[in-house]
Amino acid sequence: MFIVGLTGGIATGKSTVSHMIRELGVPVIDADVIARKVVEPGTPGWREIKKVFGNSVLLPTGEINRQTLGDIIFSDSEKRRLLNEITHPRIHRLMMWDAFTKFLQGYQFVVIDTPLLFESGAMLSYIHKIIVVTCEEDLQLQRLIERNSMPESRAKQRIKAQMPLEEKCNRANFVIENSGSLTDTKDQVGRIVATLKASRFHWKIRVLAGLICSGFLSLLYFLSVKSFVFFSGNSME
Repeated sequence: MFIVGLTGGIATGKSTVSHMIRELGVPVIDADVIARKVVEPGTPGWREIKKVFGNSVLLPTGEINRQTLGDIIFSDSEKRRLLNEITHPRIHRLMMWDAFTKFLQGYQFVVIDTPLLFESGAMLSYIHKIIVVTCEEDLQLQRLIERNSMPESRAKQRIKAQMPLEEKCNRANFVIENSGSLTDTKDQVGRIVATLKASRFHWKIRVLAGLICSGFLSLLYFLSVKSFVFFSGNSME
């Protein structure tokens, strides 16, 4: 199995593309879903956020107020770095574990949906191919304002906090232009998934994994035989 990274800019339509990929039978691991898990009330991540940012970022239920926390980190790069240090390692561990379970289930490849794939950089060494979802800048801004019901100045601030879309596209293996109709986007997704399914790279991974497992089992067998001979020899003396 190999791993495909799905990323893009805020409000470019990455979630829409992710849903389309799932519809084609490909497992998708969503970083946002996992990000919510690692900061659930009572978890180590939640306790660290409470310690660093205080009770002002908590709802009456004890859950993280994502809107308040978002306003803080998007206006302060240092606090954004602190939050990333708390959450990213936990998110990455759970994502890789989820990917490993998909490998055991026999999937050819899995898509990891993460908005900060390039910004974080921690998972790039595990990614075989990268898909970037992009759209026209004015459309991105309009979508973000309408989706989050926020003023234009704050929307621009959040877009600016991420790596420019042009740079992400330059580093991608596949680019999905999501400025047009859903049908057009769906056609692009279908072609990319078909290309990935035609790949035989996953067999190289499975062969390598098989060789490693075989070597490990052979080592265990050798050690067990040597131990048996050693103890048997000692018991006869």
